[in-house]
Amino acid sequence: MDKSVLIIGGGLGGLMTGALLAKEGYRITVLEKNAIIGGGLQNFCRDGVSFDTGMHMLGGFRKGGSLYRICTHLGIMEKLHIREVDADCMDSLHYLSDGREYRIAMGREGFIESLAQHFPNCREQLEEYADALFRIADQFSLFNLKPSGEGIQQHSPEFMLPADEFIAKYIKDERLRRVVAYTTPLYSGIAGETPAYIHCLINTLYIKGTSRFEGGSQHFAEALAEVIRENGGRVLSNRTVSRIKLSERYVESVVTSNGESYSAENYICATDISHLLEIIDSGGFSKAFRERIASIPRSYSVFTLYITLKENSFPYINHTGYIIDDYSSIWDVTGKGGRWPRGLMYMTPPERLQGEYAEKIIINCPMEYSEVERWSGSRTGARPEEYYEWKRGKEEAILNIMERRFPRFRECIKRRYSASPLTIRDFYNNRFGGMYGLRRDCKNMINSQIPPATKIKNLYLTGQNIGLHGICGVPLSAIITSELFLGRDYLLEKMNKE
Repeated sequence: MDKSVLIIGGGLGGLMTGALLAKEGYRITVLEKNAIIGGGLQNFCRDGVSFDTGMHMLGGFRKGGSLYRICTHLGIMEKLHIREVDADCMDSLHYLSDGREYRIAMGREGFIESLAQHFPNCREQLEEYADALFRIADQFSLFNLKPSGEGIQQHSPEFMLPADEFIAKYIKDERLRRVVAYTTPLYSGIAGETPAYIHCLINTLYIKGTSRFEGGSQHFAEALAEVIRENGGRVLSNRTVSRIKLSERYVESVVTSNGESYSAENYICATDISHLLEIIDSGGFSKAFRERIASIPRSYSVFTLYITLKENSFPYINHTGYIIDDYSSIWDVTGKGGRWPRGLMYMTPPERLQGEYAEKIIINCPMEYSEVERWSGSRTGARPEEYYEWKRGKEEAILNIMERRFPRFRECIKRRYSASPLTIRDFYNNRFGGMYGLRRDCKNMINSQIPPATKIKNLYLTGQNIGLHGICGVPLSAIITSELFLGRDYLLEKMNKE
């Protein structure tokens, strides 16, 4: 069989899937629409300062973690520049309503002790909750890179509880319930809807220890691309796929916007599923499938403020910070129909030789796409002036929150730039600018389940739409897709032997 595979999309999903298959002898071609590969790994520069676009916090890169093992398998772990966050404070939570700050330490015991200092009567509840987090995470074999075997994996009833109900089962104190749910913005959590297993996977991943890329995340994308090139493949940028041509139930070729045609034996789409449906020939997917995809709610988006700082004006902070207006905000972080922002997440990304002071800061605020829908007909670089006025207003609202935590913060700013859900939509070809793909509803999980194999016989899918999102979830989806070519548990068994 011709072992050629063409991958549409050069973000983390496309590059990781391509690297895994290239290492096994497949001839890979990756087509990326943007000038720079990487998707959410891509960096951009302003004032000579490099900013990450998506992958700010890393879980699984510490020795023995899933990403550590995958990257070791690919031979790139030693090429990555990873900085571990502080063990005694991996996250800080500052609540404006009462001025309290919670500093969350790394590790199961550190996590418990950090919160037990503030809630001494809830220590036993915290211990039971932490045990439940890890117990649920252990039921997800792929998350732990365990071969699935031939049987159907069994999960406990808690696995599919709504995340807020799962927390309430173990934590009785209402305020503590909301504190331990502080990671909600990292998975677009919705009360009564988001399944507990997502909450458990995300939280155990970070409790085990978070890290950061030094000098930006772009070098991770380049390392994956190098694996593909070293094994005879190609990674091509500025190649926007505008059409997927079908012949009966097979993909015949893809055509780019500049008229180039590419063909292979097999094809993998690593873009948003809605974008795939826009560019593929009619008849490839049924009307019912298209209607189902259109009906699935998307995760919420984000408004991001990128700031270059004056020299020696603001300290480098080796952990992620959260500023939250009130404890009640955590399940309504986008402030639907009310004040915005309800909270924010700030980071000072490290340079290779990071000193005492930060060079930049990135501030993320969850936002609904409906905030920018009035300008949905515009594109990046060609938006009306009222849009930019709106953005400046949002920037000021964010800075007002920052100054409540860091008085006179504005005096540290050299320049500032911002991105809205429209920016994310256009950059990622992501419908409604959703940060985390399709929303998962524990009451109707089958509706958002997208299998990696399609009814088109040589077309496959990878990325966050077929599994968990983010720096850990997307590589796991890449393993799922790759094993459709290599055989069930082939890569997992190989990594376990290694």
